[in-house]
Amino acid sequence: MAGIGSVSFSSLNRANTGVNNSIKKISTGANYPSASYGASEYAIDRRMTSNIGAYEQSIKNTQNSNAMLNTAAGAIGNTVESLTTLRDNIINAMNGTNNASDLATIQKGIGQTISQINENASVTYNGQRLIDGSNSGTTVAGSFGYDAVKFGDMTSEGLGLTDSEGNATVNVADETTSLSDALNIVDKALDSALDQATSIGAAQQGLNYQEANYTTASENLQAAESQTDGLDIAAETVKLKSAQTQRELSLFGIKAQMNMKRETVANLLGQ
Repeated sequence: MAGIGSVSFSSLNRANTGVNNSIKKISTGANYPSASYGASEYAIDRRMTSNIGAYEQSIKNTQNSNAMLNTAAGAIGNTVESLTTLRDNIINAMNGTNNASDLATIQKGIGQTISQINENASVTYNGQRLIDGSNSGTTVAGSFGYDAVKFGDMTSEGLGLTDSEGNATVNVADETTSLSDALNIVDKALDSALDQATSIGAAQQGLNYQEANYTTASENLQAAESQTDGLDIAAETVKLKSAQTQRELSLFGIKAQMNMKRETVANLLGQ
């Protein structure tokens, strides 16, 4: 009887282990919820999961950086429009039909446009000024490495439209000032703004490619991880029910053995 009891308790322990394992797997949705379910498989899966997390963070980094670059690009686009307006004003001033009053009016408009350029340069993203000369650029961190995106100085001084004292270097109302020189100053500033816009556009294009690569890598790794550790819930549920049945049978067997022992003891005492 003792031998049979040992077998029954052993069967009960195995059934309990099976029930607990199935419950743990179903609750986590994983074949290897811990190293005890398969040390090497667990390590491989956790490594995959870690890499998936890195890819997902890399995607967020590229998206955040793109949002920053969009902010800078928008401000630079406004500056390009402002510089185009300045150029038109200077060409207008070069026309011989303008009198001194006309030139003064044009100069006033030039001053307002230069002020607008400085407003454009004061744009911020997440508390950071981007194109006022105080920010040399940003670094985009990702699983495939780091990329640096440079920012230029898009203030009126940085573009050569004003001197260090804030005085305009473009003055169509001053007869001593060469309008051709003024036009050259604005053309040079326009080239700088367009160069910055082009650089940012190229950087954004690169970030879009990176985001697509990270997304593809993440999707492929998730598919591989699902094959490795993805649990077949239906199949595991069948195993759970089977283990629960085995546990009930073991408990029934143990109870039956205990009843038999009681009867045996009672018979012996009765004799």
